Amino acid sequence: MKCLHIITPVKDSIDSTLETVKAIMESDILVPFTYTVYNDFSTEENTHRLEEAARQWNFRLVNLSDLTDHPSPNYLLVLQTAQKEAIKADAGLLIVESDVIVKKNTLQSLYNGALQQKQCGIAAAVTTDEKGIINYPYLHAKGHENQVYPEKKHCSFCCSLLTPGLLKAFDFQTLDPSKNWYDVTISHESLKRGFQNYLFTTLPVWHRPHSSRPWKQLKYKNPLKYYWLKYTKGLDKI
Repeated sequence: MKCLHIITPVKDSIDSTLETVKAIMESDILVPFTYTVYNDFSTEENTHRLEEAARQWNFRLVNLSDLTDHPSPNYLLVLQTAQKEAIKADAGLLIVESDVIVKKNTLQSLYNGALQQKQCGIAAAVTTDEKGIINYPYLHAKGHENQVYPEKKHCSFCCSLLTPGLLKAFDFQTLDPSKNWYDVTISHESLKRGFQNYLFTTLPVWHRPHSSRPWKQLKYKNPLKYYWLKYTKGLDKI
């Protein structure tokens, strides 16, 4: 793993997204990296704000409207595109979602940790609330604070590094296009191919659940409406 390709898929939620971008670009990171934001059909106004941010922070902005007319979400296209580029560069693929704020040391430490762990497929940073309490989607990690351990369930892609070994071993072109999200599938495929996935509760990141997909807040505020949308509209397929 010679470098990192860091990506953030974006669909509006522009204020939280720009906080994510700022934290990444101000990170203390020594390994060579490129940072790409994939704009998944955000509004014209928010696309303009992303373009201004790209000029300010000098990151790469890819408007998916230039690549496809498939309606959002286009997470599969993002993963497939990023995988090809990472393999070509012998880079680790580090996904930081647009509702996550990394710390200064998160990205470099996750890179170092992935290199240190045996047969690492995925290295994931645990998520916490603003007070540092472990939160969704890693509630099961409570009681394992300040540890690095193999994760047998699955790693969320809130802040996760996929190693070159895994990227070369599992072709994202084979992922099911009827789904919306792929962290569960890729985590399981990693284990099937003899890799270990590690959760770093030593590297907490601030996660504001579903701020990148506001409709999912209904899961807590109005669960009946949430599940009605989920099953009648086919949303959030994992």
